[in-house]
Amino acid sequence: MKPFTRPLLTGLLIGMLLLVACNDQQQTIEREGDLAIDLDTLVDHLEAAGATVERVGTLSQPFFTPEGQVINVNSQDVQVFEYENESDAGVEADLVSPDGSSVGTSMMSWLATPHFYTSGKLVVLYVGDQNDTIELLNGVLGPQIAGG
Repeated sequence: MKPFTRPLLTGLLIGMLLLVACNDQQQTIEREGDLAIDLDTLVDHLEAAGATVERVGTLSQPFFTPEGQVINVNSQDVQVFEYENESDAGVEADLVSPDGSSVGTSMMSWLATPHFYTSGKLVVLYVGDQNDTIELLNGVLGPQIAGG
């Protein structure tokens, strides 16, 4: 059997790296497809992850256009704002300061740490410090966009 030559080994290594890169890109695309994009999908994903979810009611926040829905996720209240489209959600999500202390011209004094997320047509706000809830939201919405 002939030993491998340097060009052959280099070609094999490049080919393997390309396969790994393509696989990583495919996993990223699939992961993005798994994120919650509307309220019903968010609830479905949370329940599929083992959470107990209850729709509690509605609320208004002066800094977001749509009426919000409050869902209780494993005994933690989460505010969900569903927009007509992703673009509108993105515009208002961009108004949130990096630390979550303000949205546009509205300044807040939160009772706990705010955690803002955006995914699809949603802007989601969890005010609390339960690591399990934060990890759950990160899993179904992606990393938070602002807050603690």
